[in-house]
Amino acid sequence: MLTGKLVRVRHARNQLIPLYLDPADKGWIGVIEQLLFTFRGSPGRTRGEVLEDLADLVGEGPRSLVHRGLLDLLEDRCEFEVTADHPPDELRDRVFRAAVEARAAAAAAGTPFDRAAVVGGVAAELKLAPEQVEQGLFADLKDERRVLQFKDTTPEWLLNRYNVALAQAILLRSAAMDVRVWGETPARFRQLFRQVKFHKLIGTIHQSAGESYTLKLDGPLSLFASTTKYGLQLAQFLPTLLHCKAFDLHASVRWGTERKEKLFQLSASDGLRSHLPDFGTFTPPELQLFAESFAAKVKGWTIADDPHPIPLPDGVWVPDFTLTHPASGKQVFVEIFGFWRRGDIETLARRLRKHLPGRFVLCVGEQFRADEAGDDDFGNGVYRYKRTPIPDEVAKLAAVVAGV
Repeated sequence: MLTGKLVRVRHARNQLIPLYLDPADKGWIGVIEQLLFTFRGSPGRTRGEVLEDLADLVGEGPRSLVHRGLLDLLEDRCEFEVTADHPPDELRDRVFRAAVEARAAAAAAGTPFDRAAVVGGVAAELKLAPEQVEQGLFADLKDERRVLQFKDTTPEWLLNRYNVALAQAILLRSAAMDVRVWGETPARFRQLFRQVKFHKLIGTIHQSAGESYTLKLDGPLSLFASTTKYGLQLAQFLPTLLHCKAFDLHASVRWGTERKEKLFQLSASDGLRSHLPDFGTFTPPELQLFAESFAAKVKGWTIADDPHPIPLPDGVWVPDFTLTHPASGKQVFVEIFGFWRRGDIETLARRLRKHLPGRFVLCVGEQFRADEAGDDDFGNGVYRYKRTPIPDEVAKLAAVVAGV
């Protein structure tokens, strides 16, 4: 993902317009081929050595923003290692302490400071060669890390990745985002809703005209806390959206040092291509683990992980599971939340009590709270947990709300 200083946009009144690259541009393809040539030969070399080789190509200043952005994305495809025979932080501590003592002794005796003697003394204490101490002293600094391997790619892939990274960097500064999706199969809609949950995003889903759905998602700048982590989750949701054939995205963005409100728009017609494979009806691992644990441990209830979105008079609710009590035939729908705020849970619980009484359990984890903690009492149907939801406790609450 691009850092803020590498984001390239132009302003049209209150709109932010990203300066995307043409994936077919031969000039940029040529630049990337040169970058790739160096990165393909990078394993075994330090990061600093690789960057030094590319310094003339990448350049500095505003005109180098694209080159530096492409460079960062290629760096993300490298696996680095720290090469040292002893932990570098411990080496530095020992050498610096020994140097302070040696300087004081040299000053008192009126003799010159002997750096080699200091390094040699520390090496002897640790049973290392002086060269090993020298090499390991700063081996954990960013430019001293060695490339273990580089995951190769193509210029076309990188140009498409750059465009997505540019859009993601803008969404990191969003306060709110509306997405309308249409023309998809039920399975695709379900995948999209699952990814909203997988990335633990706060929002609502509504049915819209023309067999479409509208997702209203909070941006990181609308939250009290966890803005960095939440912003990354929101940005990482974008590649899933790009798998959809038809969508419109409108985001309210706080831009610049003064955080002026700007509008960012994105649609399928912009031609951005997801860099991630399409996993279809992917189930988040924590939901799969809960379903397996529930089925193995809980007696008297069955669990299904494919409930359809439930239309309500004031929107759509997308639960994660259907719990069925065979003895009575009653069903209870369960949703396990990602990030949440008190007001969101209170509002949803009121809606469900009104339109789906006795048929829901909402599970909220304390580690994902995005506002200040308080003495909350959400009433019946809301299950609070610390780390992971416990199947037996969810089943017990389901029995209470269903009256079985």
